[in-house]
Amino acid sequence: MNESLFQPTKIGRYEAANRLFMAPMTRSRAYGGRPDALVAEYYAQRAAAGLIITEGVQPNVRGQGYIDTPGLHGPEQVEAWKAVTGAVHERGGLIFAQIMHTGRIGHPFLYPDGGLPVGPSPVASGESLFDGSGMVPHPVPRELTVAEIQEVVDDFAAAAGNAIAAGFDGVELHGANGYLINQFLSDESNLRDDEYGGDAERRSRFAIEVVDAVADAIGADRTALRISPSNGYNGIVQSDPVEQYTALLEGLRHRSDLAFLHTAQIGGAEHTPLVRELWEGTLVVNPATGLDLSGVDTALGRGADAVALGAAWLANPDLDVRLRAGAPLNEPDAATFYGGDHSGYTDYPYLQSA
Repeated sequence: MNESLFQPTKIGRYEAANRLFMAPMTRSRAYGGRPDALVAEYYAQRAAAGLIITEGVQPNVRGQGYIDTPGLHGPEQVEAWKAVTGAVHERGGLIFAQIMHTGRIGHPFLYPDGGLPVGPSPVASGESLFDGSGMVPHPVPRELTVAEIQEVVDDFAAAAGNAIAAGFDGVELHGANGYLINQFLSDESNLRDDEYGGDAERRSRFAIEVVDAVADAIGADRTALRISPSNGYNGIVQSDPVEQYTALLEGLRHRSDLAFLHTAQIGGAEHTPLVRELWEGTLVVNPATGLDLSGVDTALGRGADAVALGAAWLANPDLDVRLRAGAPLNEPDAATFYGGDHSGYTDYPYLQSA
């Protein structure tokens, strides 16, 4: 393993102790929409990561796309998150909240008013979600009006402010994996012909407005953005990723002082060199799936400032120790990824007891 992985690196106003970050992972254990003591323990166990990026946190009620995911849009949620950030900070860690509006990846059963999920255009994902007993298809979303788009931008900024009030060190905006920001970037899910659609530059507008609003609210050096140019997750389609992400990154040139840009290579790494070329600021690469860490050295060798790993951290709270020692890694238990209790969550063994 590349020794530079364990060297400090700068992310915005902070110095991360190493370049081995923990990627965001939905775990569906925020019962009642708020994290509890078990969630705090889970993140605190992994505080040796250079940076923890949390599971996706919805910025408003309509931003929820899965059962038992947490929010940052109410005072009770802010108070609940304080226990999580405090536990991570007590162990010397850094933690960013990932703010995720799922857009069309939702369902009326998730919302108190029973309304439809929203999106840039009335185009269904073609995918399904778990409702607690089985899988149900995503409905056709309701198209956001221009005025509602501004309200969503404001909700992102408000949630970022709530994150800082809850003790987070910063936020990552989820612009990947087929969620709302990504839906605006896609010419399959965004069929608008107004200022938010029609060509690559206008499809980038929503993402840039969200980044700007959040950076203005909490500081660019506490704001990050995640993208996934090659990923077709959640039914997303991009006919020309090079054109679209060139437009997006050129539109973000004035924000090269962001804490970082995070690019996920799920679906392929072919667009990472373009991202590195166009992005002048700090770049985090999510190079691996499962326990396949073969892409870590490649990412660092090609200019990544840090790497973010998911399943490896999920199953190995002492991942840094294991990698330094060349020790075997715990295998993640996929059956316990979503929902449940401490099993497959806080009970993975450390090296000395493995």
